[in-house]
Amino acid sequence: MKKSLLLLSFIILVAACGVKSTQNLLSSGNYDAAINKAVSNLRTNKEKKGKQDYIYLLEEAFAKAKERDLNAINLLAKDANPVKLEKMYNMYLQLNSRQEKIKPVLPLGLIREGRNAIFPFDNYNDQIIDSKNALSAYLYANSKKLLLTDNKMNFRKAYDDLGYLNQINPNYKDVLSLMDNALFKGSDYVMVETINQTNMIIPARLQNDLLDFSTYGLNDKWTVYHSSKQKGIKYDYGMLIRFNQIYISPEQINEKEFVKERKVKEGSKKLLDDRGKEVLDKDGKVIMVDNFRDVTIRIYEFRQFKSCQITAIVDYVSYQDNRLLKSFPLTAENIFENIYSKYKGDKRASDDNYASYFDNNRLLFPTNEQMVYDTAEDLKLKIKEIISRNPFRN
Repeated sequence: MKKSLLLLSFIILVAACGVKSTQNLLSSGNYDAAINKAVSNLRTNKEKKGKQDYIYLLEEAFAKAKERDLNAINLLAKDANPVKLEKMYNMYLQLNSRQEKIKPVLPLGLIREGRNAIFPFDNYNDQIIDSKNALSAYLYANSKKLLLTDNKMNFRKAYDDLGYLNQINPNYKDVLSLMDNALFKGSDYVMVETINQTNMIIPARLQNDLLDFSTYGLNDKWTVYHSSKQKGIKYDYGMLIRFNQIYISPEQINEKEFVKERKVKEGSKKLLDDRGKEVLDKDGKVIMVDNFRDVTIRIYEFRQFKSCQITAIVDYVSYQDNRLLKSFPLTAENIFENIYSKYKGDKRASDDNYASYFDNNRLLFPTNEQMVYDTAEDLKLKIKEIISRNPFRN
């Protein structure tokens, strides 16, 4: 009985808090949030007396939200500024959406007044279509006007506006073709080149891989990278990857010899006292203890090592005024290392985590070209990081 009363008290408290928070939203003018909260609470058990407050709050919030939006629309309609068209269109959508949100929980009975809650719904289909058409016509005309300018920012705005137009009114006139044109005109085109300032021949495969920007995973729709000039493209920027030094170490095999000793357990033995007699437990049985033995191993360790280091500078150049914008020095490194070992003696004397080296064998050293190419993977990551953090146009 006591538990039931506690549970009931908790439920009443939670319900009261929900009504209070809905009332606060309504009082603060956040009508749609109040509507969402009330509708959520009325989806189940809406006939219960405890839900009556939500019905009153929903009725009031709907009336006030509708009045506010219609007044705003009337004010916008008197403003000749076409920029207001989007707000008007969205308000009609909001008016309709609000009604559709409430319809599933109707009817809602008000027990005390013996009536159903009143929600004066209207059909906004014509207003939605008319405002959408007016907005579409404005976006289309204004975007075409922007495309006649000589400003990349205008082209990008036109692209975004046309994308929004295609979203609300798919396949409107030649909007897709205009979007392609806006994307082309609004993009920054970057010519990427490699310059070898070292005394080594850079493998062609490496240069081709560095210049293949489709593998960089960059996500910037307004910057296009080319490694060879294309007709009809006016390049805005250049990115020069200047190789300053490529250092490849000699192939090294270092040998090391060392001895390890360790106590290892080999079964058990009888416990003897100082006089060599067997020690017995309280039951008269001989006590057995671990039998440890000293073992030794002589290890011959071989370490193969070869490294490659590439130092370069990435230059950003503006082709509009032939000016160096920024320079970024970078270093990439790749190390080939293989450790293998042989031994004489008892393998158990070695450290447990060392045993895997006994299973390794000597490997062929990678060629110089492969070392340079593998180092370029690190170089690509660092070039990508430079581009991601330092866009050409801020």
